[in-house]
Amino acid sequence: MKKIIALTLFIMFLGHQTKAQTPAAADEVMKAAFIKAKKENKNIIVIFHASWCGWCKKMDASINDKSCKKMFTSHYVITHLTVDESAENKKLENPGADELKIKYHGDQAGLPFFIVLNAKGALLGDSFIRKEGQGLDTPGDNIGCPAADEEVAAFCELLKKTSSLKEDELKIIATRFKKNQ
Repeated sequence: MKKIIALTLFIMFLGHQTKAQTPAAADEVMKAAFIKAKKENKNIIVIFHASWCGWCKKMDASINDKSCKKMFTSHYVITHLTVDESAENKKLENPGADELKIKYHGDQAGLPFFIVLNAKGALLGDSFIRKEGQGLDTPGDNIGCPAADEEVAAFCELLKKTSSLKEDELKIIATRFKKNQ
């Protein structure tokens, strides 16, 4: 009888552990980001990434670099949604994140793919470089993690349009991201 009770408790413990490790649904992640953005009067950068993505890791390292981190956190709520994992890592994905990525044409981009939203959910920009005159409803070439001069320039222009970052701050960000080459 003690073995049955012990086995039952062990199975319940494993079930609880598995459930505790399930990533939050994309809508929950976004709801928390919107609440924080409204409270702090900031826009939101949503980064779609995967555990296997080296460029995703470079993007995070650049944003979190001591030379840039305060500039990003002062102006944006940064949030991540995990997508496009390999079969053995599908459990890491945020349920519903793929649908959100598709909504913003990210299914036509590689990783990382990012969008900038205001606190009400309006799309302000994304990681696409587009031909002149094309709007946000038209996919372009994904910047991914900015590294090349053209990518860094487009990224800084997006930051300029969606924040009150100053020119000297944008230069610091550009210098850091160019190290990704």
